Amino acid sequence: MLKSTRHVSAALAVLALSNCATFDTPDNLEPIAVGDGYQAQYRTPDVTRKEASFLKSAQINAKQCRPLGGGATGKGSGIAATSLRGERLSRNDLVNIRISDDETFNGDYVVSRDGTIKLPFLSPIRAQGNRTDQIEDAISAQLIAKDFFTERPRISVRVADFASVTVGVAGAVFEPHSVEIGGVQGDRIDSRRQGALGASTEGRNLSVALRAAGGVRPDADISAVEVRRNGARYVLDMRGVFEGKNAVDIMLLTGDEINVPSRGCFQDDLMRPSPISPPGVRLFLSNLTQPAAGNAVSAIGRDVREVPYGTRYMQAVVDTNCVGGARATSANRSAVLFSRNPVTDVSVVIERDIEDLLRRADRDDYDPYLLPGDSIACYDSTITNIGEVGRVLGVLAL
Repeated sequence: MLKSTRHVSAALAVLALSNCATFDTPDNLEPIAVGDGYQAQYRTPDVTRKEASFLKSAQINAKQCRPLGGGATGKGSGIAATSLRGERLSRNDLVNIRISDDETFNGDYVVSRDGTIKLPFLSPIRAQGNRTDQIEDAISAQLIAKDFFTERPRISVRVADFASVTVGVAGAVFEPHSVEIGGVQGDRIDSRRQGALGASTEGRNLSVALRAAGGVRPDADISAVEVRRNGARYVLDMRGVFEGKNAVDIMLLTGDEINVPSRGCFQDDLMRPSPISPPGVRLFLSNLTQPAAGNAVSAIGRDVREVPYGTRYMQAVVDTNCVGGARATSANRSAVLFSRNPVTDVSVVIERDIEDLLRRADRDDYDPYLLPGDSIACYDSTITNIGEVGRVLGVLAL
């Protein structure tokens, strides 16, 4: 009986070790092996390491780019930015109106759902999309037309509190959807701020809406961000965000629609933190030496981490404790990256030999940037696999 058990154990050992060597590289629908995937860094490493002194991934990515929609200089967006610039009112904003020599109209008013301010004895005054000085002009015109005054009185229209706005964000952002930005969120009311004369906010800016929609993707054409308002289309150049310059960042109104076009390519220079980039990357990690017997010991719910936007594959592999340790037992590890093309919504799986990538001079060419929702899984070395097989066989022999 003992001899039979040993034969079975030996057969299982051979079978287990043969299985360790028979796994082929992951298949993908996208032709990522030669750099035709979402980012060229996904492509298969050149095992010969020829021309390793030349980094090619950025050039491969750039070859797929369509021309900038905003042109090389983006001058056309300057006109659009000027026409949208300034603090403009939206529905539910709170304004304080005062008219000299007549307290009939003095008070606080909320911009109605139809976008107007309704003062007593006057026709509704258009406020949605207008500046306070435009509202002052409209009030003055009605007061004179309705014989309340023979000449223009002194009028003060001041914003007491900016409400939140709801805008739609679509196109080359990670989470396209309708977002609510600005205002006081929840039931908290800042009575001191509302009691003061005047108000200001950055919470209703275009950059805030883009970030609330997950941030712009690496394929975004930020030279031609489209804003649609009241049937009109405006094109804005936001490249200054990544160039250290004053960028176009207009205040939005409820009902605005934002669309970020795609250039159809991965742009390495957009893979860094900015006011319109994703706030971070939520990364799913797995590094189990052996299958776990339950959720508690396998750290279910504890291996989802936030890493800075712009983090690369190797940095995440280090964060997963897949690098280092005893050379004899740990040097032959591999890791798998699970990602998804945000343009086509097709998944990709990239497997790398960790030590080979670590020792390459051209490692940056094959070290992908991580995208929101990516996953990393590590596999142990051959020595560790053999030890695990031995442990299993020892259990079977009992």
